[in-house]
Amino acid sequence: MNKLSMFSRRGFIATAAAVAVSTAAFGAMDAKAAEMDEIHFVIPGGAGGGWDGTARGTGEALTKSGLVGSASYENMSGGGGGKAIAYMIEAADRLDNTLMVNSTPIIVRSLTGVYPQSFRDLTPIAAVVAEYAAFAVKADSKYQSFSEVVDAVKADPNSVKFGGGSVRGGMDHIVAAYAVQKGGGDAKQVKYIPYDAGGKAIAGLLSGETEVLSTGLGELLELSKAGQIRILAVTSKERVEAAPDVPSLGELGIDAEFINWRGYFGSPALSAEKADAYAEILKDVQATPEWETVRTRNGWEKIYKPRAEFSAFMEEQEKVVGDLMRELGFLK
Repeated sequence: MNKLSMFSRRGFIATAAAVAVSTAAFGAMDAKAAEMDEIHFVIPGGAGGGWDGTARGTGEALTKSGLVGSASYENMSGGGGGKAIAYMIEAADRLDNTLMVNSTPIIVRSLTGVYPQSFRDLTPIAAVVAEYAAFAVKADSKYQSFSEVVDAVKADPNSVKFGGGSVRGGMDHIVAAYAVQKGGGDAKQVKYIPYDAGGKAIAGLLSGETEVLSTGLGELLELSKAGQIRILAVTSKERVEAAPDVPSLGELGIDAEFINWRGYFGSPALSAEKADAYAEILKDVQATPEWETVRTRNGWEKIYKPRAEFSAFMEEQEKVVGDLMRELGFLK
């Protein structure tokens, strides 16, 4: 089985039987969810990254659909996401209306010991989207394919600098190293420059500070349409609907499928009733045309994993991600 099989699309699309909260329980909370006045989103990184886009896209759909009265946002950079997690824990008693967005890095950073907290110290609400990663270059780059990038790394590792919106040893770094290794290169020789979220990583690519950007596909679509960048490959087995003209790693003969989940967490003091209400409203919004507009614009895959199912999924992710990080030399 592929080391990242838990990241595959099949691993994300849950059957109805797997939903941990019963239909009856959801029905009982419909009225409460529809009457939610406000949600404040804490974003663990800077503007322009995947977390930022997910939180703002979710808020847009919730408010435009009428499910929530208003949405506000707070970018809280620092510690690879650790500052925001610490805030959710330390200020728990006054965060009843607050959700923090996060994703695979909450597992990665916990495994590396960069910060002591993990998802177990928060209240998991729901996983709501999944997104393939992608590799991009400036429009005028000499690289015409990701295979050429891998060949360049193999010939001279210092000649190619990858950039990403996560710290060294974080998700964007891991994805780049994984793809290079599966392409026949050495993961440990990947030169990686970290940035505070995707917006600054994109700026680094456009300024020439890096040659290749490793990030979520959704962060690249508008830049590609504007002609500022070229997307060389998507970390999928086959081409994806959001970028049908972009080769998949699979068709390049690189078996490195990767898809990143994103979801929401409440503070550890959040009541079960309020947590269930948040999970329900995040389920309801996915049935609206407003959500579909946001989803297709960002190239997100459809997923929904509420509460207990979300927690169980992350427990398994710890093992899968840990095994991969050890294979690539990021963990001992």
